[in-house]
Amino acid sequence: MDLALLRTFVAVHRAGSFTRAAALLGLSQPAVTSQIRALERQVGRPLFLRQARGVTPTSLGEELAHKAAPHLDALLEIAEGGVAASGSRARTLHLTGPPEFLAERALPALSGIDKGDGPGSGIRATFGTAQESLAGLAAGHHDLAISTVRPRGGLLTATALCDEELVLVAAPAWADRLPVERLHGVGPTPGAGRAQPLPFVDCHESLPLVARYWTTVFDALPPGPGAVIVPDLRAVLGCVLAGAGLAVLPRYLCADPLTEGRLRLLLHPAVAPLRTYFLVARTGTLALPHLSRAHDRLLRAAAEWS
Repeated sequence: MDLALLRTFVAVHRAGSFTRAAALLGLSQPAVTSQIRALERQVGRPLFLRQARGVTPTSLGEELAHKAAPHLDALLEIAEGGVAASGSRARTLHLTGPPEFLAERALPALSGIDKGDGPGSGIRATFGTAQESLAGLAAGHHDLAISTVRPRGGLLTATALCDEELVLVAAPAWADRLPVERLHGVGPTPGAGRAQPLPFVDCHESLPLVARYWTTVFDALPPGPGAVIVPDLRAVLGCVLAGAGLAVLPRYLCADPLTEGRLRLLLHPAVAPLRTYFLVARTGTLALPHLSRAHDRLLRAAAEWS
């Protein structure tokens, strides 16, 4: 059985689509289709069921993928290991994820990856939402993604990286004028006849962090729309410090302003809301030494994050 055909078959199985597999393999879609048909002729039975959106494996396709994929990954590891041992080239790591997390945690953890870990690796970082990052990773534009969404399907493999505690914060001027009952969406604002919407600062119009906090702590929706929306939590923090309103932020990101008194915690819930980050790669690619080193280093660094 031709190994090139098996490699294409495994790529289609993981991608769930001839088109996505073609992009990952650097082939045309007709070439991928032709190779799969050639393999189906060799085994004498269909390996995929063609559907309006992509393909699904037949029982024989599932069996063949289960048997072939680990061996193909092992061959890739041997081949890439030989390249790494020869020192003939360094590989660039293409990383994607949320801007503040990459800037504050991931990139500093990877900054010394060429020291004591084999041949040097360059790093290229791209900021994106969870959906953008996972789509780009699936399309082959990135090597690793850090995401708050766990991907589905067999194309991508996710490992839990870390949990971050979410805290409700505001500048002292806001904290002094907000009684706790106002956070529940009841009670008047001091000096006003009736309650006004709380001014929230978040990274999206849907208020993802505020909504997560409110549903976890109050079992309710946030009592107000966004006052300031900016797609970088470092900018959210800056707006809150300037007095723009309230925000829900990762504790690590606002630890210094809290210690210095420039920011206040508004609540201390018994169960703190958490958000989980996942480290995601295309299935099989962790056999590549430069990806494996980066993956391992991020996991080791995450063990120290709190």
